[in-house]
Amino acid sequence: MTGVHPRQALVDAADAVPLLPVCDHYAGVEPRMTKSLELQAELGPVFDVTLDNEDGAPVGGEIEQAQLIAELLAGPKNRFGRVGVRLQPVAHARFAEVAAIVLRAARRPAYLMLPKPEGLADVQRAAQVIDSLGGEDVPLHALVETHGALHQAFAIAAHPRIESLSFGLMDFVSAHRGAIPRSAMDAAGQFRHPLVLRAKLEIAAACHAHGKTPSHGVVTELQDAQALERAARRACQELGYTRMWSIHPAQIRPIVQAFSPSADELEVALEIIAAAQAAHWAPIRHRAHGQDRLHDRASYRYFWQLIERAQRTALAGGAQLPEDLRRAWFG
Repeated sequence: MTGVHPRQALVDAADAVPLLPVCDHYAGVEPRMTKSLELQAELGPVFDVTLDNEDGAPVGGEIEQAQLIAELLAGPKNRFGRVGVRLQPVAHARFAEVAAIVLRAARRPAYLMLPKPEGLADVQRAAQVIDSLGGEDVPLHALVETHGALHQAFAIAAHPRIESLSFGLMDFVSAHRGAIPRSAMDAAGQFRHPLVLRAKLEIAAACHAHGKTPSHGVVTELQDAQALERAARRACQELGYTRMWSIHPAQIRPIVQAFSPSADELEVALEIIAAAQAAHWAPIRHRAHGQDRLHDRASYRYFWQLIERAQRTALAGGAQLPEDLRRAWFG
């Protein structure tokens, strides 16, 4: 392929969003953390691994957990540098000590997850502590799971150190003191309750408004692959999420595949972008499925983003790009 590269033609530098893997896998017990890193080494960087020093750490054992995480970050199983760490809430007595241990690891974490901020002030405070420890180059992710954080979701997403916001389903439901039924924490129920849906939409909108990545929360039905797949597809196709949590290795591939474009979608996108590139990004007519449509740079951006998502998910069973186009566009 010749001509201006699609990313150069279609994406302004100011609007560029970090292209994070579509799956964020959490593990906090040593055998599961090790297994997760091994699986990532096998599949490639199609999913991130987040090593958990909050819910995954024994109460009172946060320092030992942080030291173990630092060893795993520096170890040979961290092949791609796509391993993050969930810290304690910023109000925790050992927040700074744990962050310092993780940041002193021979290999930096890909990001640090901040759980349970009560609002923008907690994110600012955590960022100041992390920056004072020499972590100013490490992206920050935040979990929106409190009323205050949801109320200030747009302000948190606008913070320059934030790369992604995640929705903390179970803590958010629990914060309503029984006013939201337990069924709203189920794979299907979380898409029906109005307060939960409102929270999800607010987070996705805040992220897209500020060029950050919205990450959908958990499905706890570990043995129900169909429920997971339905939830992942709804998060991606209906609520605007571009990333989702996994809490069991068996959930990783279904999430990646649910967030991957279909083969038909990819075929149309490839045709349109190839024709647009050949036309030097002027408007084109494209016929597909009996319909003749006009496309220009507004729709080109959509189809290019779809192609980029296909490239990020192909290694885990998503739709495959033709080799000549993959080489031309992704090297």
